[in-house]
Amino acid sequence: MTIKPLFDKVVVKATNKEETTKSGFILPSSSQEKQQTAVVVAVGPGGLVDGKEVSMQVKVGDTVLYAKYSGSDFKVDGEEFTIIRQSDILAIVE
Repeated sequence: MTIKPLFDKVVVKATNKEETTKSGFILPSSSQEKQQTAVVVAVGPGGLVDGKEVSMQVKVGDTVLYAKYSGSDFKVDGEEFTIIRQSDILAIVE
């Protein structure tokens, strides 16, 4: 299945999560915070959004840092993804 975001939306996939603390304790997934770093999987075309012209600044393959409580999580073919607005992306990690 292919995911094609609309307008200024970006589909991201979280990078691998740390499952142990620096001291070696293993953290259950329920106690871990939501990842804020992800890899861009798909990018919408941009265009006219809320009366303003939006040009996309990210591209597929970029690693980005996004706002903590942004986006919608979903699963496709057993993989977890998040759809966020480009305005929720805080930085491109280089």
